[in-house]
Amino acid sequence: MCRPTGQVALALVFAVTLLAGCASQTRALLAAPPAGLPQRVDLEHTPYFEQADYQCGPASLSMALGAAGIETRPEDLIGEVFVPERQGSLQIEMIAAARSRGAVAVRIPTGLDALLAELAAGHPVVVLQNLSLPISPIWHYAVAIGYDLGREELLLRSGPMRRQQLALSTFEHTWARSGYWAFVALEPGRLPATATEAEVTAALVAFERGAPPGEARRAYASALARWPGSKVLAIGLGNAAYAAGDRATAAEVFRAAALRHDDDAAWHNLAVVLRESGRLEEAEQAASRAVEADGPWSAQARAELDRVRSLRAQPPATPLKETPGRPKFP
Repeated sequence: MCRPTGQVALALVFAVTLLAGCASQTRALLAAPPAGLPQRVDLEHTPYFEQADYQCGPASLSMALGAAGIETRPEDLIGEVFVPERQGSLQIEMIAAARSRGAVAVRIPTGLDALLAELAAGHPVVVLQNLSLPISPIWHYAVAIGYDLGREELLLRSGPMRRQQLALSTFEHTWARSGYWAFVALEPGRLPATATEAEVTAALVAFERGAPPGEARRAYASALARWPGSKVLAIGLGNAAYAAGDRATAAEVFRAAALRHDDDAAWHNLAVVLRESGRLEEAEQAASRAVEADGPWSAQARAELDRVRSLRAQPPATPLKETPGRPKFP
């Protein structure tokens, strides 16, 4: 994993002298940049923390979180991401820690075009590099903050360097050895420019587990606006609205998802919300549709249908007689 700060700089110099072969992505990108990609981007306001020994992970994550408006310091993250026996941080801990701090952390596609597109969208990107050779790796996290196509350079917050200007071809070699691993950490409601529906959906499902309902709701709403046909995102939005105490919105979202996908989970959730709202006739209809869909939630749907029918069979409560002269309350 990350080496001490002094060794990071030395290792990079060593790597630059040893790198061989062609940087195919760099060559293709410079020959035909994606349409609309700015010539130069510099996210200069990205926070900077110089890493302590072996702690490029906490430092890089703190910078990415700070750019998302989530203030934290590397020392606050050491216990969450630093693995002493490995003298560094693992990728799974990095993403989990970002989510636990309230950020939507999403892997981006493997490629320089995706990396530069995220930077052009204003998103700093945490990248994992190998600053040495595969036989003796020196793993290092850094934060990409910009690029200059004319100069063929990538800008990084890296180790002891607040602003590292690294040749795109050199960066490609060091990044390729990690399998082009990179992710963005964004505030809820913002989406990566390049991540796929599958990546975003998986990220939001994981984010929802520990996020306040309001933030999960905001994150799901923005994703569903981009991918309106997603059943998982729709049910996630309904669940988040329900958790936030907004049954009306939850019922509306579940109904739309149920009608669009004829999905037993959506019909079941709709039935639960309607029952709890006292709309028993509608709840019975929704529960019946869930049973008819005969999907993975069929057992829960049958139990919900029995529950609703039992409630409907009960005699109505006898209203209290009003005592003359008794004050009326709203």
